[in-house]
Amino acid sequence: MSFNLSNHLLKWYDQHGRHDLPWQHPRSAYRVWISEIMLQQTQVATVIPYFKSFMQKFPDITTLANASQDEVLHIWTGLGYYARARNLHKAAQQIRDQHHEEFPRDFATVLALPGIGRSTAAAILAQAFDQTHAILDGNVKRVLTRLYAIEGWPGQKAIENRLWEIAEQHTPQDRNCDYTQAIMDFGATLCRRKPDCLQCPLTGHCLAYQAGNPTDYPTPKVCKALPVRQTRMLILQDDAQQVLLIQRPPAGIWGSLWSLPECPPENDVSKWCQQTLGLKIDAPSAQPPLRHTFSHFHLDITPIYAAVSDSGQTAMEADRRVWYNTRLPDALGLPSPVVTLLKSIE
Repeated sequence: MSFNLSNHLLKWYDQHGRHDLPWQHPRSAYRVWISEIMLQQTQVATVIPYFKSFMQKFPDITTLANASQDEVLHIWTGLGYYARARNLHKAAQQIRDQHHEEFPRDFATVLALPGIGRSTAAAILAQAFDQTHAILDGNVKRVLTRLYAIEGWPGQKAIENRLWEIAEQHTPQDRNCDYTQAIMDFGATLCRRKPDCLQCPLTGHCLAYQAGNPTDYPTPKVCKALPVRQTRMLILQDDAQQVLLIQRPPAGIWGSLWSLPECPPENDVSKWCQQTLGLKIDAPSAQPPLRHTFSHFHLDITPIYAAVSDSGQTAMEADRRVWYNTRLPDALGLPSPVVTLLKSIE
């Protein structure tokens, strides 16, 4: 296929693209970087309020680097995929310590920062510094697989390599900042999962459209039914109506977030609280389960409410715990279902 994709998309972008996103005004490497990380697996409409709150709290790299991890995770609460926030914090500290608090302009250096892959590094450098780099996010994959009618799940290495070749072929030397935004906007607003082909300026070049089956592309990954896991979360309140929270390990699901104690299903709740937490509780009461879905499994959470009658025993040294006042909450990072359960107390 020989046609100038960039010219078509830039013409479309000038008329129909998104020009007023908050990270575009003012446009800086820091703001573009934060937005690109937030936009990973998350829609623009969801990201915008989080981005504004993040910028208000952490207006520059130094402020972010000097903040505590709890502060960063607190602002991120509800956005999901919390490893993104932890990696942002680590990367900011590296930029502070190794790059004189200036976001690097070299591709290999940016790629080496925590949480940044090839396409994200390219998008940041293209939009912040107008450098010529091809991108290949989910929107771009959808556009290119339809244009070229490329069969096969794009996550397969051979398919991904082919898409990178096409993406590089069409990346322009001029206006790459706008082109990068244009192809992402095009995939997000026009060539979306259910494409608006009647408004599309590329139908004359789109092999999937000409074959009459654009929604067959990209080929979906064969997915198995998500397994279901179960846990019991304890909502333990002291005399001041504060709730016990325990910080999770740095790695794994909800790494470093503050969560409710989880009692294994085979254990008696009262005995477990006394033996593991050093707490005596009164009349634990189980409530209907709450389902939270991750990318790889469903988690059914059974909340168990109980009052703490004696908290004077020695706690395990390994615990990192706080008594959390839901009426005057501390700036802690909390998983979304824990936020929901804490609100249920009120």
